[in-house]
Amino acid sequence: MAGPPGADSAARGPAAGPDGGRPAGRRAESGRGPERGSASGPARGPAAPGGRGPSPAGRQSAARRPGGAARPPKPPRRNGPRGLYERARRTWDRPLTAYYLILGSALLITVLGLVMVYSASMIYALQLSLPSTYFFRKQFLAVLLGALLLLAASRMPVKLHRALAYPLLVGSVFLMALVQIPGIGRSVNGNQNWIYLGGPFQLQPSEFGKLALILWGADLLARKQDKKLLTQWKHLLVPLVPGAFMLLGLIMLGGDMGTAIILTAILFGLLWLAGAPTRLFGGVLVVVALLGFALIKTNENRLSRFNCVFAKDLGPEGECWQAVHGIYALASGGWFGSGLGASVEKWGQLPEPHTDFIFAITGEELGLAGTLSVLALFAALGYAGIRVAGRTEDPFVRYAAGGVTTWITAQAVVNIGAVLGLLPIAGVPLPLFSYGGSALLPTMFAIGLLIAFAREDPAAKAALAMRQPVFGRKRAGVRWKTMRRRVKKRPSGER
Repeated sequence: MAGPPGADSAARGPAAGPDGGRPAGRRAESGRGPERGSASGPARGPAAPGGRGPSPAGRQSAARRPGGAARPPKPPRRNGPRGLYERARRTWDRPLTAYYLILGSALLITVLGLVMVYSASMIYALQLSLPSTYFFRKQFLAVLLGALLLLAASRMPVKLHRALAYPLLVGSVFLMALVQIPGIGRSVNGNQNWIYLGGPFQLQPSEFGKLALILWGADLLARKQDKKLLTQWKHLLVPLVPGAFMLLGLIMLGGDMGTAIILTAILFGLLWLAGAPTRLFGGVLVVVALLGFALIKTNENRLSRFNCVFAKDLGPEGECWQAVHGIYALASGGWFGSGLGASVEKWGQLPEPHTDFIFAITGEELGLAGTLSVLALFAALGYAGIRVAGRTEDPFVRYAAGGVTTWITAQAVVNIGAVLGLLPIAGVPLPLFSYGGSALLPTMFAIGLLIAFAREDPAAKAALAMRQPVFGRKRAGVRWKTMRRRVKKRPSGER
């Protein structure tokens, strides 16, 4: 005769629970019902009404750590402009911000420069009975070589960079002296500052002199700072200033006023970073200004360039032709330009459209939006360089990063200021942007220096180490342990 419902389950044996339901062990293991707070597992708190999950008190106890300490509550996420500003500030202060800014801005400037070199030089190449891609191919080859230099510099330790300082300085001085030897040196646009290498290739040693001055000056000042000698003016100036004047003299023998201006800016940047007193800094500035005034006053070509600042007409003999047509190119671009490749000034109206005045062609074809984008990229690169120099404890890194940032920023300001008619035409290219392998190679090596210095920051080094992949069994083991730690294992009786 059949018994009441549940009698079979009550008669199954001693494993049955006292209430005639499932065995007590399975009930306690599964964590359901009143046994949740039993000794078989951690207490999760009382159940919520209806039996659909833990109550608020249970959730509060489950949020506690094994040690008993409660997890710190997450800060409330703010919305609106203030919340957006806070999130942007936290992102900006991350350890790898300078690393990504240097790498990203330099890459974008170089790629955009390749595009504009092809667009600005194709008509000039056809006028010389050359293929339209002639200058683009040479620039692309220089970019590939520069990328190798950038990669090598970014992987070098700081000690190796310091070891390169003196060999690079000696090599640059030797090549700059060779420029003045007849038959070896070559004159371009009235400046004797090139060495012919054969075929279509030639070298401008003064571009490597900038990098040599930075590395040598940074190593010199760092060693003197370690010995606490920079408080004496003679150690601050000697031999840094005489060495820089030697390079300036070799450059001015060839008549290259533009490179001399950039080299002077690098010297002032190093003295400023070394903490030169105002009167000492001002004295060096006065001496350099007097020398520059004498060199300009005694040369008709340089004097005519100064007379073309803020020029609105071509001049009685057309001496301001290049400056005025650069303004024409920028003015005709409008907000968004006439279109890539649609420049009018590059058809013989604007001299040097792919070198010194490539920024004017950029403004004509890409408009104000394109020129502001280029300025923003250079501003980001300059900020990242200042950040690397300001956050390091290594004096050599501080001086070298500050010198490279001064070099690139000053050269960009001089080039763009000349195109805008605010500064005299100095004949210096736009870094990473203008055509010219001799200028591109040392500049990309200098960018590699900044990347290496950004990686040497302790916080950035730790962040990069956490992102490096782990291969093989070690990777699998880490992942398996992480999954066991984060995913709660289900009881055997739960489906």
